[in-house]
Amino acid sequence: MAGPLHGANVFANGIRQHYLRYGGKGRAVILIPGITSPAITWGFVAERLAKDHDVYVIDARGRGLSSTGPDLDYGLDAMAADVVELAKVLKLEKPALLGHSMGARVAVRAVAGDKSAFSRAVLVDPPVSGPGRRPYPSKLEWYVDSIRLAVKGIDAEGMRAFCPTWTDEQRALRAEWLHTCFEPAIVTAFEDFHKDDIFPSVPSLSLPAMLMVAGRGGVITQQDVDEFRALKPDIEVVRVENAGHMIPWDDFDGFFDALGNFLVR
Repeated sequence: MAGPLHGANVFANGIRQHYLRYGGKGRAVILIPGITSPAITWGFVAERLAKDHDVYVIDARGRGLSSTGPDLDYGLDAMAADVVELAKVLKLEKPALLGHSMGARVAVRAVAGDKSAFSRAVLVDPPVSGPGRRPYPSKLEWYVDSIRLAVKGIDAEGMRAFCPTWTDEQRALRAEWLHTCFEPAIVTAFEDFHKDDIFPSVPSLSLPAMLMVAGRGGVITQQDVDEFRALKPDIEVVRVENAGHMIPWDDFDGFFDALGNFLVR
């Protein structure tokens, strides 16, 4: 594995934002991980993307090496503004956004906040459980319990109960880094899955957009797909049939087959 070109920190949107950069050639892509995924845990995906792209994998606030603590706003709009300002500070020319789960929600709101800042967006299995909608299928305890164990110290084998289908390397990396996920930040994001509806922001996606759906995830239903299409008729919808919500972990090749050449068109 080639690994990142470098890791770095910038001051943007009033906080320290840490990122890992891979590849360094082609269109810039900002990869926004999910609720408890520090940037380094997406390295295996970034390395593949880096064959054709200049990839920046970010640590969302309250995770990894980015700013954290009790005084920060961990809401969706704050995280979206982080992405907009990061792109400006790094002087990236209309980067693409690729967000997974919470990161996909961040991508939607970032584009809505600055429609001219980005070139395209890939939304990988975003939680759509806003007010009045069915609940997100995962439980908060799954995140909180594993974080509390990681804070005390946990190894790859201890992480097996939470991630039974992952490789030993993936579990070891999660065990090493999960303690950096600040519990109040995770609780806020999870609660926002149910309080902050992203669908009103979907019509603001005035750029090429892809919705990637996990065939076994239970997060996006056909009804949700229909709603996305009603709000943005030209959205490209792809499915990875044999994957759960953590699509690249479950079906790495299927993830890239579904993504195709969307980021280089």
